[in-house]
Amino acid sequence: MRGHQAAGENLARAAGHAVARVVALIVGVALMVLGLAMGVSLVLLPVGVPVGIAGLLMFLWGVYPPLPREAPAEPPGRQRPA
Repeated sequence: MRGHQAAGENLARAAGHAVARVVALIVGVALMVLGLAMGVSLVLLPVGVPVGIAGLLMFLWGVYPPLPREAPAEPPGRQRPA
């Protein structure tokens, strides 16, 4: 029964990551549009540029997948206990 529970946990974790990335895409586009709209006004330009850049970074975070995590390498000469 433990195998089914582990598969369910992995599925829930993957779905949570996917939802977070979709939300990052939507919020990133909204911030870029807001930054562009603020940048049109000369008064709000100093605020619009950082908002637009933050939106771009959030959008890029949502587009690119995370790097795979690798297990830390064992130092040479050390072996795991059996």
